[in-house]
Amino acid sequence: MSVPPSQQQTKMSTGAIDKSAARRSFERAASSYDAAALLQREVGARLLERLDYVRLQPATVLDLGCGTGLALNDLCRRYRNARVIGLDFATGMLTRARRCGHWRNRPRALCADIDRLPLADNSVDLVFSNATLQWSNDLSACFSELYRVLRPKGLLMFTTFGPDTLIELRRAWAEADGGEHVVPFMDMHDIGDMLVRTRFADPVMDCERLTLTYSEVTDLMADMKSLGTQNRLHSRQRGLTGRERLRRMTAAYERQRQDGRLPSTWEVIYGQAWMAAEKVPAQQLTDQGVAIPVSAIGRRPMSG
Repeated sequence: MSVPPSQQQTKMSTGAIDKSAARRSFERAASSYDAAALLQREVGARLLERLDYVRLQPATVLDLGCGTGLALNDLCRRYRNARVIGLDFATGMLTRARRCGHWRNRPRALCADIDRLPLADNSVDLVFSNATLQWSNDLSACFSELYRVLRPKGLLMFTTFGPDTLIELRRAWAEADGGEHVVPFMDMHDIGDMLVRTRFADPVMDCERLTLTYSEVTDLMADMKSLGTQNRLHSRQRGLTGRERLRRMTAAYERQRQDGRLPSTWEVIYGQAWMAAEKVPAQQLTDQGVAIPVSAIGRRPMSG
């Protein structure tokens, strides 16, 4: 069942991300990210494979949330004549991303927030985004920005994570102190509904569950630190995590051990949506239905 827009907004606001803190985490993780990003690398590779079945020759490609550039080499190789842009909000990540590509086709680095794109209307043909959209504080606004910058017949392809992601860690912390320690992830169907409301054409959504295993909880926490994905919610508890709470969380996680290993589930969501050949007028949802601005309604000539 789809969640009404008002409830979706509440869901996102209660789990609002502290963007400044998240940016600092990714800056610190720039040098360690590639070594720890096994899942992100694998998911990105699977998303890139889906481009094999897409007939598109883009003039401009945007890697939204490019990080250190895990996908940029492939995008520059696939689209040798295209302008490829790597966008991220952490300059440390972009410094490494600049090294990607071939000397004849280096990606252009752009430091920006995915919720506010400093790009012109109708300036991009392909948006590729791997494991990034969960860092948006307003996914509906983010999709509106992508709709704005994409050209007619352009394509959006992305991965993000669903609500079962890190479910074991979420359960362990809930038992330990009941606080929010994991970013809340949206359901695949709600994301698809958002794409439809944003006027994207023919959205296709699917998901799969991947499980990483660890010897100790500390190994998982070290990976998250290396990736820059620690708890960066506004509602997080400030200061050091108390030893007793950490002990309770570890004990709760240990009770989920399977075959001698600690599981860490990641619900990976894949999304794809096209732009129509002509962009439809901007619409606004209301309690009574859909409102279309008068300025967007064309005039018909009067017949004699």
